[in-house]
Amino acid sequence: MADITDPNVKMLLYRCKYTGTKETDELLYRFALKALPSMDEGQLSRFTALVDAADPDLYLWIAGQRPVPPEWESDVMTMLQGFTL
Repeated sequence: MADITDPNVKMLLYRCKYTGTKETDELLYRFALKALPSMDEGQLSRFTALVDAADPDLYLWIAGQRPVPPEWESDVMTMLQGFTL
């Protein structure tokens, strides 16, 4: 379980809020606030990699408007899509 008081998790929350696209920022930040406390280490690692990628298509993948590339398909992407849709 991710500890939201951990400095690394706090930095991840900050990065979720400032990815560069307002829509993506809002979605990732709200998702992170809800989901981070229940994520295991593997999920936390996959979510961090996704936030680090900050691909311009990220919002479109999450919203189901474009297919998710195989390298980004994971339980975390499924969780994000479920949170959004």
